Amino acid sequence: MEDRPLSAQLNHTIVWCRDQQKSAGFLTQVLGLPAPRRFMHFLVVDLANGVSLDYYQKDEPVALQHYAFLVSEAEFDAAYGRLRAQGQEVWADPARTQPGVINHHFGGRGVYFQDPDGHLLEIITRPYGDAA
Repeated sequence: MEDRPLSAQLNHTIVWCRDQQKSAGFLTQVLGLPAPRRFMHFLVVDLANGVSLDYYQKDEPVALQHYAFLVSEAEFDAAYGRLRAQGQEVWADPARTQPGVINHHFGGRGVYFQDPDGHLLEIITRPYGDAA
């Protein structure tokens, strides 16, 4: 294989849900993002790095996924505050054995929480593996 700079980037992913408005709206509200936009049969949540989560509604049960969002310290405070104000349960770990606790991996902060479909979402202030 040739040694060359990597250029592949994640552009979008589909998030299966039972109610597009509820699920996409939940994410935009928690993260303080603009309202979702319609694209064909998707409800799209645009993120700051050019990646989008495209919500696709279906009637059958959805396969649960994990989505992690890198946020600033101020964005973490705001999102965490909104989660707590909603009475949303948060955990320090993906196994959900540490309720109500913020983790401090790599010198940052992070929590896990569930969206309306049960997807396990995560907000972190430092990328995993960040030695800074």
